Amino acid sequence: MEFTRFCFLFFSIFLLSYVFSVHGRLYDYPKVSRFRALSQISLPPSPAPEGAPKIDYAIFNVLSYGAVGDGVTDDTQAFKMTWDAACQVDSAIILVPNHYSFMIQSTIFTGPCKSGLVFQIEGTIMPPDGPDSWPKSVSKKQWLVFYRIDGMSMQGGGLIDGKGEKWWNLPCKPHKGINGTTLPGPCDSPVAIRFFMSSNLTVQRLQIKNSPLFHFRFDSCRDVHVDSLYIKAPPNSPNTDGIHIENTNDVTIRNSIISNGDDCISIGAGCYNVDIRNMTCGPSHGISIGSLGFRNSRACVSNITVADSTIKYSDNGVRIKTWQGGFGAVSKVSFNNIRMESVRNPIILDQYYCDKRSCANQTSAVYISDVIYSNIKGTYDVRSPPMHLACSNSVPCTNLTFLDVELYPAQGQKILEPFCWNAYGALRTLTIPPVFCLLEGTPQSLPRSDVDQC
Repeated sequence: MEFTRFCFLFFSIFLLSYVFSVHGRLYDYPKVSRFRALSQISLPPSPAPEGAPKIDYAIFNVLSYGAVGDGVTDDTQAFKMTWDAACQVDSAIILVPNHYSFMIQSTIFTGPCKSGLVFQIEGTIMPPDGPDSWPKSVSKKQWLVFYRIDGMSMQGGGLIDGKGEKWWNLPCKPHKGINGTTLPGPCDSPVAIRFFMSSNLTVQRLQIKNSPLFHFRFDSCRDVHVDSLYIKAPPNSPNTDGIHIENTNDVTIRNSIISNGDDCISIGAGCYNVDIRNMTCGPSHGISIGSLGFRNSRACVSNITVADSTIKYSDNGVRIKTWQGGFGAVSKVSFNNIRMESVRNPIILDQYYCDKRSCANQTSAVYISDVIYSNIKGTYDVRSPPMHLACSNSVPCTNLTFLDVELYPAQGQKILEPFCWNAYGALRTLTIPPVFCLLEGTPQSLPRSDVDQC
């Protein structure tokens, strides 16, 4: 019996020593949570490379700073205090623990912070419930903003619930009026999560649903890595883009599922070096570059790749959309190995984008060139042609390349012919249906002055 007790005691001491060696020691900062917090982290911040030194993480639990987590109490101040404390420590984890729901008002989390900051969401985070609950003195255009952050990871097995339904039902929203018309009244709606002027960001293994507007927005950021997100909103929820990037470069988006009421991913002006792969998108409005050139503005987008993905039951598949009157250029774009399932406009290039009944014709346009459509196969909704290439009268699209494109009607036997207007390019293989309307060669004049400004 004594020998059994001795063995049990020895094993217990060994197990505790092992746990602390794996997770790292806990710094003795005021209000830093103890061992209990470690058990609530579903996954480590990231797997360390073999042979790399172990990182000691300090755990900052929002409960230790006064958060209640009942879904009703305002926990904004507790989150701010937790952020301020963790921001000053190398390799800190802000822990939003499981089994709690935290209501947070519109907040800006400001850097710079020390390196290795992890925002670990294991519970639920939510905003006030609708416009009437939003403080009158606070902007209704954004909810959680991360500003001037370098080297942060946002992750976890929890949920970000945007509670967007009351925002979608504002009278000004397009689906409320007859035939898509809008009614007068306040219309500002908040983006759920916005990163602004930040770098070296990782957003991974998160669920987010029902944002009032965009779910994620990256503005003026660089080195952004998005992986394994699940984003969901109803198909009729207006302007609920899954991920929007603007003036942002060196971006990878991977292995995510997005179903919403607007673009799964939208790429705005000033973006380059963007690589999107292994996405499942729909119902939605597809994956879009644009809209660009709004109110006669300059737009420059280049080096964009969308590959190895599925788009289903969506209004659009892969799309480039620009307003008339803009200037600049879109170039070096590749759409490769994409499966379409009952998509209304699988391939659409629209330089006449307009969100009203009609827009005035203008001579200036964003120049589009060097776009490759390869190995795009599947079915289309027969309400629209499978390929729609509507380029500007004065600024034609050039060097459009089609290779292994096969699109069949989802219902019925009739194959609709593609639509082309002022679009120049080449068919590397015969497409289904054939794009015989594509113009060969190059146009006589090209807008070099606009392109030189990119």
